[in-house]
Amino acid sequence: MANKITYSIYIIDDEETIREGVSMALEPDYQVETFSTAEAAVKAMENGPPDLILLDIGLPGMDGIKALGIIKGLYPDTMIIIITAYEDLDTGISAMKSGAFDYVVKPLHMDALEITIHNALETIRLRKEIRHLQENYLKENLPCFIGESKAIQDVMEFIEMVAKSPDTPILILGETGTGKEFLAGAIHYRSPNFKGPLMTVNCAAIPKDLIESELFGYEKGAFSGAGATGKKGLIEEAANGTLFLDEVGDLSLEAQAKLLRFLEEGEFYKVGGTKKQQVQTRVVSATNKDLDRMIEKDQFRKDLYFRLGVIKVQVPSLNERRDDILRIAKHFLYEFGRKFGKTFTGISPLTESALMAYNWTGNVRELKNVIERGALIGKGPELEDKDLGINSGNEAETNTPLKGETAFPPLPATGIDLAAVHESLDRHYIEAALKIAAGNESKAAKLLNMNHHTFRYHHKKLQTK
Repeated sequence: MANKITYSIYIIDDEETIREGVSMALEPDYQVETFSTAEAAVKAMENGPPDLILLDIGLPGMDGIKALGIIKGLYPDTMIIIITAYEDLDTGISAMKSGAFDYVVKPLHMDALEITIHNALETIRLRKEIRHLQENYLKENLPCFIGESKAIQDVMEFIEMVAKSPDTPILILGETGTGKEFLAGAIHYRSPNFKGPLMTVNCAAIPKDLIESELFGYEKGAFSGAGATGKKGLIEEAANGTLFLDEVGDLSLEAQAKLLRFLEEGEFYKVGGTKKQQVQTRVVSATNKDLDRMIEKDQFRKDLYFRLGVIKVQVPSLNERRDDILRIAKHFLYEFGRKFGKTFTGISPLTESALMAYNWTGNVRELKNVIERGALIGKGPELEDKDLGINSGNEAETNTPLKGETAFPPLPATGIDLAAVHESLDRHYIEAALKIAAGNESKAAKLLNMNHHTFRYHHKKLQTK
């Protein structure tokens, strides 16, 4: 059975009978401390604030209204219930506007007071539960942002601040592989939209003639091949949540115009539809393209750029935060070691030097791929530089086939996840083929003896994992 949460409550009232009576009623269920002055209570909070405060308005010295302002300024998450006389109801209502959770009127009735306390503590419980879920998500899903470099700490502090708005558009800029999609997830899970859906679309992966129907949906019979019942678009699916538009620079001008209307008015029409649709969602977008240059060439709307980028976040490249390389590498080594049923004790000094000397043009994504390969090939107990597949020429040895027994590590007694090994090899060779083909998917597909559509399917599938 789970342990019951114990909440702490301060009672601040200059009337001893009230302090003693309320304290006796609450002590069986809560940790209670009583104070006759606000000054004494504020001093006691230096060791840590309580979860909830019952605060009398008419206190000697610092009155309840002044104490409310000071306490909420120092400890904004602390819940405060105001205790007021009947003739001071206006003051109680004013206190709620200043941050109090609720107010109760003297003479106090314990049944009513306990209901108010229960409601306040339930709000605290839900807030703590959401924060716990958010922290777990960030810990499990944001290895790109592990580290203590000033560059990444500045980004995460900025995200913490701007995520608080539920609908302000945010544009994430940065090189390929820096973790822009992960950052969009961080924004969503730190925002008031946390319990709503996070919908992601890669604008570059959808044919331009289909992107509008994907975003806005379509009515039945809207075009040849349209479903008999119509379809919801991603904007509608993201209602009360977050819509992440990756590679937004690849949107057609027609789709850009529709997106701008939605961002400005909160409304849109489905393809083939005449009924106006309204949805509230936050749009987060990302690109590695130079949108300023695209605007100059009339390839991207200037008004849309300004609307998407009400808030802009520039993600630093891995080369700009080199102090974080080894921390991220060790995280990936642990994760892939567990995935492949291996135990690595760490990274050898020579390998650390190789990782630090390498020019990570592919950023965190490239580092992840290199460590994945090393974890699959390496025999341990430490990850060695020969396992990495990077050479002194500063290019991954993507075109060197693996030969002999060294290509296949022995099966450990604990077993391995064979599907994960297959996935790792698929990712390795797809990324290798793309590198050799300079990003040309058709040429990369030929290197792997695949047709173009099959290659794109596997590449997209691996990108979403």
